[in-house]
Amino acid sequence: MKNFVTWKIGGEAGFGIISAGSMLVKAFSRRGFYTTASNEYPSLIRGGHNVITVGVGTLPFHSLHKTLDILIALNSETVEIHTNELHEGSYVVFDPKDVTPNSSDFPPNTRLIALPMSDIVKNLNATVLMRNTVALGATIALLGADFSILTDVIETQFKKKGKTIIDENIAVAQAGYDGIKKTYGSLNGWYLDAPKQPFGKLVMNGSEAVGVGALDGGMKFAAIYPMTPINSLITLFTDHKKELGITYIQPEDEIAGINMAIGASIAGVRSMVATSGGGFALMVEGLSLSGITEVPLVIDLGMRPGPATGMPTWTEQGELLFVIHSGHGEFARIILSPGDITECYQLSQIAFDLAQTYQVPVFILTDKYLNESIWCADKSVFDAPKMPQDGKRVTEKSISPDFKRYDMSPSDGISERSVPGTEKGLYIANSYEHDEKGFTTEDPLIRKSMTDKRLRKLTAIISHSPTPVIYGDTDSELTFVSFGSTKGPILEAMKILQEKGMRTKLIHFSWVYPLDGEKLKKLLQSEKRLVDVEGNGTGQLAKLIMQVSGVDIQEKLLKYDGRQWYPEEIIENLKF
Repeated sequence: MKNFVTWKIGGEAGFGIISAGSMLVKAFSRRGFYTTASNEYPSLIRGGHNVITVGVGTLPFHSLHKTLDILIALNSETVEIHTNELHEGSYVVFDPKDVTPNSSDFPPNTRLIALPMSDIVKNLNATVLMRNTVALGATIALLGADFSILTDVIETQFKKKGKTIIDENIAVAQAGYDGIKKTYGSLNGWYLDAPKQPFGKLVMNGSEAVGVGALDGGMKFAAIYPMTPINSLITLFTDHKKELGITYIQPEDEIAGINMAIGASIAGVRSMVATSGGGFALMVEGLSLSGITEVPLVIDLGMRPGPATGMPTWTEQGELLFVIHSGHGEFARIILSPGDITECYQLSQIAFDLAQTYQVPVFILTDKYLNESIWCADKSVFDAPKMPQDGKRVTEKSISPDFKRYDMSPSDGISERSVPGTEKGLYIANSYEHDEKGFTTEDPLIRKSMTDKRLRKLTAIISHSPTPVIYGDTDSELTFVSFGSTKGPILEAMKILQEKGMRTKLIHFSWVYPLDGEKLKKLLQSEKRLVDVEGNGTGQLAKLIMQVSGVDIQEKLLKYDGRQWYPEEIIENLKF
């Protein structure tokens, strides 16, 4: 019996590849297993090779592994592309009508399992598109689970299509399950142990977790132009906007989107935008507008490979420094970068309070791997949303007789803020340099004082910024440094290294900017061996650390081929 299995299905786009993986995740998570799934697909309108990889475990884990235990091939291309991910003892399930594997091409003891998926759907008068459902039934048998865990999901998945469709899918899946049991019933190499601590879990991708966090953070307005990898956020908002009492608008472009969100924020509504690097490039002038008008704004930026269009459906961490330095002129901002689904929710919720408190733009920096991968999380994580904090927002009772929206006297640079309709709270939200009441000015002394006021926020933010979260051994031989979605693969790599007797630690930056240089220097300079792990080609976090603390991390593991890190790759790239 095993406590972790990695499964992958591949085939042509349009054959329900992604759907099969998501259904498998739901089936096992409902029975108390820990699950995750990551999809891969080309940037094409139709066609191309699609795959989804699923991890199922009886104990908590933090990322997928590179090696596959079970590969489901709906076409020959899947075998050709993914054979190098197999290991000794892997299973390969294929349709003999489409795939003719050569056993010499596979690792030793690979078990080739011929399952006539095309014949099964034909005999049941079902469409060829339902071979994915046959494969799901076969998978349940290969993992040693009861078929009923799949029927629950099928009933939910096709509830709106009626009983006939539900029964058809169950019959097709049952045929796949029975086909394995009848012909390969003695195979139990990848049977899963029962989950150790069954409990209810929520299943969602990173974008959906960001969205739930935004809603619990009080968000009421979002203007988002579609762009991978943040589109699941749009689906969440559009599907539930009426019941949640929110406004979602699809603007004509990203420029309009950020300006709409700024307008909503000036009106007193918690607002956000979401995009990727190319879309954010169009938003940069609007970002500066939020800086000079000191308007709270939350921006979810899902990174993907560039430059230009780059690789729209793949992942990378190449825009950290872009986000830090974007915008003309100098003004404060905050950058958060979640490393897992729990942090997606928590940091998104926190982002809205930070934006309100400091009256600055706050970024939630994610990436395609985190945005689109499916994860499970304990429901308790989402049970206790924080009470929203409005910062220095005045009411008619608290406003001073001589209200100055851009009052320069506060030591932290944060002035009291009114919203339209507040008696005696009138001000001009001016994109020009302005005085304390918002009137345009080019006076050099006022200009300098107003710039100083806005920059004092950085000092205030840094003084309240949290230190990076530390995982692992206090007395470590090797200390990893990371931000964002590299967290999971590193934690899994640390498990492997621990089994080999090596003491390791991870210093993870979920709060990425601004950083307290002195505190960071004290934290890092005593470490024996620092290794920076990033999904870009220049080590952008390491550059930022060097800039603010003077600590130069010499050893860097960098990956920028559009794919996420795997634990095995991290270990392979370490020098011992």
